[in-house]
Amino acid sequence: MTLFSPRLAARLDALVEKYPLRRSALVPMLLYAQDEIGYISDAVVAEVAQRIGITELDVRNVATYYSMLRFKPAGKYNVQVCTNISCMLRGGYEIYERFKEELGIGHKGVTPDGLFSLEEVECIGVCCWAPAIQVNYDFHDELKPDLVPGIIDGYRGKAVAEAPHA
Repeated sequence: MTLFSPRLAARLDALVEKYPLRRSALVPMLLYAQDEIGYISDAVVAEVAQRIGITELDVRNVATYYSMLRFKPAGKYNVQVCTNISCMLRGGYEIYERFKEELGIGHKGVTPDGLFSLEEVECIGVCCWAPAIQVNYDFHDELKPDLVPGIIDGYRGKAVAEAPHA
């Protein structure tokens, strides 16, 4: 019995076989699991450890090192605002403050409706286009604080469009 969908379980099995050292599949497995489950739960840790053949403590030691891995559920849209040097110099903190204001949450917070979570992060790797944010896997760059409400509205609209209609 697996915690994951059949498709993800097959993908994880293939990852373990791909690497000469099974342990090398750990970070990608955790990322894929997080995408499907929403966070790294105790059950995810246990199953990933079993699939690789390492201890749960080994999994936790690696998972706690990476800031992109979460141990509690995030919002449907996880907003990561870069405040590293390039973004900071071009207004990253102002962008972050505007998101805090508009969403009514702080670092690692989740909106009451579960739609948004917010994180201040070190770097998302798009320094050339600072300041920038990442929402799930979508990048938004060369931002100004006055663009924040429109970004939020865009994702709210996307959530409504994706919602099952009764």
